Amino acid sequence: MLPKLKGFVNYTLGKFGYQLKNLNNTLTLEASLHRLAKRPAAVQTVIDVGASDGRWSNVVRRVYPDAFYLLIEANAVHEAKLQSYQQLHPKVNYVLAAAGNKEGEILFDNSDPLGGIATDEPKAGYISVPMTTVDAQVQSKQLPPPYFLKLDTHGFEVPILEGAAQTLQNTSLLLIETYNFQLTPTSLRFHEMCSYLDARGFRPVDIIDPLHRNRDSVLWQFDVLFMQSSRPEFQDNHYN
Repeated sequence: MLPKLKGFVNYTLGKFGYQLKNLNNTLTLEASLHRLAKRPAAVQTVIDVGASDGRWSNVVRRVYPDAFYLLIEANAVHEAKLQSYQQLHPKVNYVLAAAGNKEGEILFDNSDPLGGIATDEPKAGYISVPMTTVDAQVQSKQLPPPYFLKLDTHGFEVPILEGAAQTLQNTSLLLIETYNFQLTPTSLRFHEMCSYLDARGFRPVDIIDPLHRNRDSVLWQFDVLFMQSSRPEFQDNHYN
């Protein structure tokens, strides 16, 4: 199935709590969470940045059902679904804002419910939305560590990570949608993101949902799951 068609089908099914998936695919989020059980990480709070309607958090809740959840989403099209999700689960909070490196406002492309790019540069068709930081939200809501931080933010990762500096110090799991191409003048490609996070004490442990570009089948994006470099798994350089 073409990626765009699959995305549309998943978006539609997601409204009813379902998702199209290949049960034989070992690179899904579900498969990665299953592998994570072999190297368990303590998680008290899950922070879902770029949460859309909460479908990613809903999958993760199967593994961390007792954690607190903070969903940060800039596109108001998802607010009704987020409100319903919050009402169903007492440990869930959501914030309708973009995440960044400071409190204020930022321009945001809200034309695609499953996309959305934040930028400081004026662009036609972009709207102004509130901006917050992960650190500010964690502090104001007194969310307990350790944290599982997820970013699905289409090239705006560095400002968000800058605004999560304190949170990262107590983050056990970090999942970031990374790209093989430079989406914006300041965004990082996946190998640059690995270097950026290596300097901050994180190394990759898994990849999830690789996507290839339609016109030439070149690798476009995939999610990378990071854990702290001090983990014992990284002290062993042998395959077996």
